[in-house]
Amino acid sequence: MPRSVVERNFPQPLSIPLNPEGRTACQMIAHGNAELGVTWLHSYVSPDHRKTFCIYDAPDPDAIRRAAQKGSILEDRPLPGRGSQSQPTSAAGCT
Repeated sequence: MPRSVVERNFPQPLSIPLNPEGRTACQMIAHGNAELGVTWLHSYVSPDHRKTFCIYDAPDPDAIRRAAQKGSILEDRPLPGRGSQSQPTSAAGCT
């Protein structure tokens, strides 16, 4: 599955409450993403909390865009991922 990076800029610092309401909001976003085949992997947040770079696996950038719209999430700029993805290996096959 293609990997993408999405850059987001926020006018106010991003703040996700560390309480049941914040957890519920994140779960709803994850559920909406899954319905479109989008998997959030991780994010990098700037020190001032006004910019994020979120890493996703998704069928295509449009799926990420639709998931963002569904979750009322700002999407500034999708950047197709260019890195490689490591695959786990087993020591059993080594000689």
